[in-house]
Amino acid sequence: MQRLPPLSGILALPLLFLFLTSTTNAHNITRILAKHPEFSTFNHYLTATHLASEINRRRTITILAIDNAAMASLLSKHLGLYTLKNVLSLHVLVDYFGAKKLHQLTGGTTLTASMFQSTGAAAGTSGYVNITNLKGGKVGFGTEDNEGPLNAVYVKSISEDPYNIAVLQISHALTSAEAEAPTPGPSQLNLTAIMSKQGCKAFADLLTATKAGPTFKETIDGGLTVFCPTDKAVNDFLPKYKNLTEAKKVSLLLYHGIPVYQSLQTLKSSNGVVNTLATDGANKYDFTVQDDGEVVTLETKVNTAKITGTLMDQDPLIVFMIDKVLMPRELFKKAAAAEAPVEAPAESPKPAKKNKKKVKAADAPKSDDEEADAPEADSDDLKAADDENGVSGLDGRSLMTGILSLLMVALVL
Repeated sequence: MQRLPPLSGILALPLLFLFLTSTTNAHNITRILAKHPEFSTFNHYLTATHLASEINRRRTITILAIDNAAMASLLSKHLGLYTLKNVLSLHVLVDYFGAKKLHQLTGGTTLTASMFQSTGAAAGTSGYVNITNLKGGKVGFGTEDNEGPLNAVYVKSISEDPYNIAVLQISHALTSAEAEAPTPGPSQLNLTAIMSKQGCKAFADLLTATKAGPTFKETIDGGLTVFCPTDKAVNDFLPKYKNLTEAKKVSLLLYHGIPVYQSLQTLKSSNGVVNTLATDGANKYDFTVQDDGEVVTLETKVNTAKITGTLMDQDPLIVFMIDKVLMPRELFKKAAAAEAPVEAPAESPKPAKKNKKKVKAADAPKSDDEEADAPEADSDDLKAADDENGVSGLDGRSLMTGILSLLMVALVL
């Protein structure tokens, strides 16, 4: 007889498969480039601009790396760090292009988005990269807003993990007037102006009118994630907001910020409790991040808000739009209690009904005449007595029939 494998071994197989799959899909651009010293400068600036961490969080991506000589030419332009980040973002394509795919483009050319375009930092067609097959088997690269010139060509493949990540070398840095325009650092950005222009003016006005505004601004350089309620959500909430003290208003607004950069992908993969700018010792002021497929929600124990869009994503600052004002339980305990389900009290068992007159008469001593005149108990009284003893009206014959039926079933089985 063939022996079956142990159950523990069978259960371990899918777990092993999941482990191998997750390990295969993970990548680290810093480690990949570290094996090739000729790209050390490019690798360094991917880390300095925080692009490396963003690349590692993404899937289906292509990096157009340039060697140290090409980086030296780019650095000679003396671009600021955040402007340099925009230029390097052009070299990160949000699609997979292995060496084989480059030479098999439909129609010989394609236009693909770069990370510079996908983060919303680029205007119009800026941030799109043109890839075209040239004569002699060469492949050219150029930015769409650069009036068409393909100023770089494919050199070689550095590393490929099909449909996950491809790292290719190109001859020169891609150029773009939009990407090379002076870019202020995060702390120099006008956060409230950004929110006001994109459907969050009411929340921005509340920040400006309180001491919460400076706290948001001071936190940006170290990393900041903002959850900005829509104008409609804030306007609907204003009656509750006006009833708060000034200190509580500040706490409520700070509750909408996390003192760390958290991309949408990170929020999806790291569900759980997060601290906010309002967290202070015993005052937890936290909420729980949950995702259901593509939908990410923020649960506060009082209400639940949903992320509906991204207003800005420029590490170390990211601003999300949400459909409700977040209500911390520290400020709205009554509302939290009102929403908690109330369990109905369990009913106490009802005492069995007794005929007090008959019981009392039965207990009392009787004369011979009384005993002779006492009426016999009728069938209803007997049934009630049976109910009190747990028989529930089942007479002896029915009970015997039930027992015999059970015995017959047992014998058949």
